[in-house]
Amino acid sequence: MIRQGGVGDVGAVLSMFDGAVEFLVSRGREGQWGSRPFTGDARRTEQVRGWAEGGGMRVAEVEGEPAGCVVVGPAHAYVTPAVEPELYVQALVIDRRFAGRGVGRALLDWAAGEAVRRGVGLLRVDCYAGGDGRLVGYYEQCGFTRVAPFSVGEWPGMVLERRL
Repeated sequence: MIRQGGVGDVGAVLSMFDGAVEFLVSRGREGQWGSRPFTGDARRTEQVRGWAEGGGMRVAEVEGEPAGCVVVGPAHAYVTPAVEPELYVQALVIDRRFAGRGVGRALLDWAAGEAVRRGVGLLRVDCYAGGDGRLVGYYEQCGFTRVAPFSVGEWPGMVLERRL
């Protein structure tokens, strides 16, 4: 089930990011989100709270437990704007307990459906493109194609799109 996220989900979403950071660090891939937990970081807490209050956050549940989160809205300021109307995936995180169960794909499919419901034919996302490139590959497996690399300081990213 995918439902509207709200302020009551902030702790669960921060915890999802904490688990993802721990997983990535354990595999030597701290370039994506760093090495510090999101929980307890005022900036990260405010970011997740903003998503919750902004209306674009959805939470996937598996057996009544929050299993993943997607946030949609306008593109981030650090990417080149699209030349047509779009919906942008601002964030995607899966609780590690539910990894490999299709939660991320279901949330991305929900985002694609939401774009169609809004009359938009373009869904874009950006992600970390460093390290082993597995994250870019994941989005490609979910129907996205590479559009353009970019950097934010030393952080390498890739913009991907999915035509609907």
